[in-house]
Amino acid sequence: MAWTPARVTSASDIEAAHRHSGWACSGKGCDDVLRRVISGVIVAGVVGVTQAGTSAFAAPAATVPAQGSTQTAELHEAPVRLDGLTELVIRRILVGDEVAASKYFSGKPVEDPVREQQIIDSVRASAVQLGIDPDSTADFVRAQIEASKVVQRGLLAKWAADPSSAPTSGPDLDAVRQELDELTTGLLTELVRVDHVRHTGLACDISLLVATTTGSIEHHFDRLHRQALAVGTAAVCG
Repeated sequence: MAWTPARVTSASDIEAAHRHSGWACSGKGCDDVLRRVISGVIVAGVVGVTQAGTSAFAAPAATVPAQGSTQTAELHEAPVRLDGLTELVIRRILVGDEVAASKYFSGKPVEDPVREQQIIDSVRASAVQLGIDPDSTADFVRAQIEASKVVQRGLLAKWAADPSSAPTSGPDLDAVRQELDELTTGLLTELVRVDHVRHTGLACDISLLVATTTGSIEHHFDRLHRQALAVGTAAVCG
């Protein structure tokens, strides 16, 4: 059995959502509808909170600017979404499958503290140059490393228990690490773009929930990869 990175391992999320909704549909079109429903339900919940007078987004009526003003336009401006950042987190998690396959054959340990520290030191320096907080940036990238290790440990344990499910070959680890380095660069770019969103409390939490839920569904993540996604996105909002 030749090694192929396992992007899709279970469709249980979509199937469960379809069962609960009563829809008899499948494919990308249905997934798009489901994504809009998820977003709508969350937004509806926020609107309900706002109407109850407890939302952090609600502005006092007396301070609402006149229609047509610049401030009004800003209030109606579409918020920055976290889909791009979350998609890169997901892609890095999926590369963890390749890392696991490589280490399965090389026997190298999951932990690599020397390389991990090199990555953290590098992103700290990059964060300073990019004008974002080096501590929160380091925490975020450290979370990506931990998410990858969740996948590696899970797959290695699975293959050890059931060798018939294991790959018969693994990719070159140096090549995989180059891909990881490129993803880190992309993640830093996205962190700059959404930096102001990360510190908006509930607004960030909602955007992240929508992005991770839809991303997990679109990629048909199984339990292991959903666990890794939770770890990888834990340091997004703060």
